[in-house]
Amino acid sequence: MFVEHLPAQPIPLCVVVLAIVTASTDLVARRIPNRIVLGGLIVALITQVWLLGPRSGGAAWIEGALVGFALLLPFYLVRGMAAGDVKLMTTIGAWVGPAFALHIVLVTLLIGGVWSIAVIVKRGRSRDLMRLIHKSCARWLPNAVWIGVAPQAQAAPLGTLPYGVAIAGATIGVLFAAV
Repeated sequence: MFVEHLPAQPIPLCVVVLAIVTASTDLVARRIPNRIVLGGLIVALITQVWLLGPRSGGAAWIEGALVGFALLLPFYLVRGMAAGDVKLMTTIGAWVGPAFALHIVLVTLLIGGVWSIAVIVKRGRSRDLMRLIHKSCARWLPNAVWIGVAPQAQAAPLGTLPYGVAIAGATIGVLFAAV
C-alpha cells in the first residue's frame, strides 16, 4: 500500500498526539483551535528542517501541507466540512509529507463517509439524504428520474459531525499500517 517508510521519529509521535488532541477538542467543543493548528505547523517546519535539512525538509513541509489543504478544500467550499478540518489536515500533511497526506485524506474520506451514512440511517434521515442528493445532482442531470424522491421537496440539513475524529482515526491508522 505504501511506497514510503514511516517518517522518522519524532514525527509519528507528534502527529499522533496532535490528532488525539484535536479530535478531543472537536468532540467536546466542536471546533479545532487555530493556536493548536498554527503551533503544529511551526513545530512541523522546525522538525522537518532538523531531520531532512533546509531544502528537503522545507519541501516536504510545504508539499505535505499543500496536499492536505488542496484535497480537503473542495469539501469546505461546498460546506461539507469546516475550515478547522482543512487546517488540521494541512498541518498533518506538513508533518508527514505529501504521500502520507494523500493516504490519510483518502482514508479520512472513507471513514467520514461511512460514519455520515451510519448517522443518517440511525437518525432515520435516509429520505432527506436522497432529497439532498437529488437537489445537488439536478443541476448536472436535469432530466434524471429519481424514484421515490419528490423533486420539489426541500432538502433538510442533515447535521454535522466532528470530522477531526475521522481525520485522527485515519492518521493513526495510516501511520500504524506503515509500520
